[in-house]
Amino acid sequence: MTDKLALKYLRKMIHADLENVMQGELASYPHPWTIGNFEDCLRNRRLFSCWVFEFDEKFAGHVMLSTGAGEAHILNICVYPDYQNQGWGRKLLAEAELIAKQHQAENCILEVRKSNKVGIHLYHSEGYNEIGLRKDYYPAKKGREDAIVMAKTLF
Repeated sequence: MTDKLALKYLRKMIHADLENVMQGELASYPHPWTIGNFEDCLRNRRLFSCWVFEFDEKFAGHVMLSTGAGEAHILNICVYPDYQNQGWGRKLLAEAELIAKQHQAENCILEVRKSNKVGIHLYHSEGYNEIGLRKDYYPAKKGREDAIVMAKTLF
């Protein structure tokens, strides 16, 4: 696999990227991943594929996925606020699927907050179907929030 994919602004994440990735994560989500989550993924590159999206020499997003046994799991896909609503999320999702295919994944799954109507619409429009619900999966302002589990056949 190459270090760069069709989206010329995507490259493999390195440990030195974590400060910028965390800034973007914190700006994008009320309940972001911790730096420890990213470090864990970077430590185990056999199971996790970690990418940063840069545009105009600025960090614009990231995507983290795990692959194995013919399946990919998009763990975190994020376009930072200054780059949202410009079609980058759709392009980043397509790149995540390409990475999954390069790891021989036949299916791709992800979780999305039940309240994330924009994300749900994007995933539906890209061929993902709802296959389940994870009760109280995400932390929320007042307790926990359910996650919709979605899947797509890649081949």
